[in-house]
Amino acid sequence: MRVEIAHGSGGERMAELIDRIVSRLSLKSTPGGRGLDVLEDSGIIEAGGVRLALTTDTHTVSPLFFPGGDIGKLSFCGTVNDLAVMGAEPLALSLGLVIEEGFELSELDRIIDSINGESLKHGVPVVAGDTKVMERGKLEGLTINTSGVGLVRELVTDDGARPGDRILVSGTVGDHGMALLARRFGIDADLESDCRCILEEVRALLETGGVRAMKDPTRGGLAAALNELAGKSGTGFHIDEGKIPVREEAMAIEEILGVDPLQTACEGRLVAIVSPERAGDALRALKRFNRDASIIGEVRGEPKGRVVMETVVGGRRFLESAIGELYPRIC
Repeated sequence: MRVEIAHGSGGERMAELIDRIVSRLSLKSTPGGRGLDVLEDSGIIEAGGVRLALTTDTHTVSPLFFPGGDIGKLSFCGTVNDLAVMGAEPLALSLGLVIEEGFELSELDRIIDSINGESLKHGVPVVAGDTKVMERGKLEGLTINTSGVGLVRELVTDDGARPGDRILVSGTVGDHGMALLARRFGIDADLESDCRCILEEVRALLETGGVRAMKDPTRGGLAAALNELAGKSGTGFHIDEGKIPVREEAMAIEEILGVDPLQTACEGRLVAIVSPERAGDALRALKRFNRDASIIGEVRGEPKGRVVMETVVGGRRFLESAIGELYPRIC
């Protein structure tokens, strides 16, 4: 048995691989913290009365430059977003570069400038790093690892959803994955990645109160994020397909390639579970940043750990996480 592309999809096969790896680790968290035993967007470390969030991510996106961003912006924002959805204020990042021999220095400059621009914009410095060079043909261009540490202001965990809560998304879903697929397959589409930092949205959302859980729907998209939140909280998520914001351009690509935007990566979106009495305030806060923000459903007691979707044609079906993936290197 060997590792397959589907093991990096963000769906069920990736969960199987992660479970296999984590099960072989004896220590999964620090005293008083949260770690790989709960598999959230960041680990939590308690030290000297201070709670810190720690996360790491490795990016292998292809192409390295895509509509709306590049691997540099993606690596910075992806790490910052993983800290933000845990209720942490990012303090600093590390940057690890694995570069293929022959890689154009002008392209490397563009990527580093992109990271620097995001760092200056959000006031989060890159304070440590490492560089390795691989022989030509041993790597396709460039791989970036970023790790981040943040100060937890208000800890938000994946298992907080309760019956009656509302489910919100901060904007259209699937833009990142569908934009990259259009570029790869030469489809002429006016669609850009949503790649961006969501720090401001998270701050505004937390100010409204009543936030039970948050997640950025990256690999596996909205479907994977909702299934994970429902599973960890032991609740049933009921969503309305007609209320899920999806761009017409993404739907057109779906018709061509047969790829569901709901199972496709976002890189600048937020899924939030909010108490019913605060849901209206939360929606207004998110709409200040994106008019497509929407309440897409509610949390119920049953079916536990499942996501039920009312379809636009009047039916009902489970929204499942993807099992595999035929389009690797989305993030």
